[in-house]
Amino acid sequence: MLYDLCDLSVIKKILNKYGFRFNKSLGQNFIIDYDICPNIVSRCLTFGENAGIIEVGPGIGTLTQQLALKFKKVLCIEKDRRLFPILKDTLSNFKNIKIIENDALKADFKKLIKEEFLNFDKVIVCSNLPYYITSPFIMKILENGCNINGMVIMVQKEAADRICAPPGSKECGAISIAVRYYSSPEVLFQVKKESFTPVPKVNSSIIKISINKNYNSYINDKNKFFKVVRASFEKRRKKLINSLNMGLNLPKNYLEDVFDKIGISKLSRAEELNFEDFINLSNTIEL
Repeated sequence: MLYDLCDLSVIKKILNKYGFRFNKSLGQNFIIDYDICPNIVSRCLTFGENAGIIEVGPGIGTLTQQLALKFKKVLCIEKDRRLFPILKDTLSNFKNIKIIENDALKADFKKLIKEEFLNFDKVIVCSNLPYYITSPFIMKILENGCNINGMVIMVQKEAADRICAPPGSKECGAISIAVRYYSSPEVLFQVKKESFTPVPKVNSSIIKISINKNYNSYINDKNKFFKVVRASFEKRRKKLINSLNMGLNLPKNYLEDVFDKIGISKLSRAEELNFEDFINLSNTIEL
């Protein structure tokens, strides 16, 4: 029996059967819109049909079902043990799904991939990601170099706009630059809050992050690059030269010389710079 996990009455019966109550601190909101999961899966397929899938926070298995119909293997990472008997029930028809108990922020993804996806062309993270782990989880995957090729994930709309904001836009921040250092991010489509139960307070977006394996060969010192980026955006309302003066403890006259050398206006704010400007800044500034 394949459960209709977008049917609210079916969801209520399943949750009542197992005495499940939503935990707000874990960001548990289940999808009830029939169009969303197939749309997400179709975007995952752009990475290739022979990709292995890692799903973080499968909930009751709504997205998991759709993924398992199209991909050879789906590995689910779930933190809430209360969902295990539910998932065992709702996903009982599938032999290509494995569920493990773990915290996605603590999981050893290098080890998991080596153990679970040895013969797969690519590995993709696909998830209705709990909002509270969005930025730390994305950066964990990007920074750890754990042989993941990309992510198709649902996040809070505001976070999606910030993560995918191009350098030089008002929405751009330190997370935007950091994500772009490792990958090519894009917003795919938006999801209304009414598409979930319980209904969250905000709308969501689906984003795709295609990870670039060669990173950025033009940056001389990765650690210094990120120090410059963090300092640049730490005081968003201030001019960039003041932010770097305070954040990096560098004299203004020295920074003025650097700005003149690489052609950045002394009146600039961090969000006005493009990616190449940050590269030039980090390559020129001496810490």
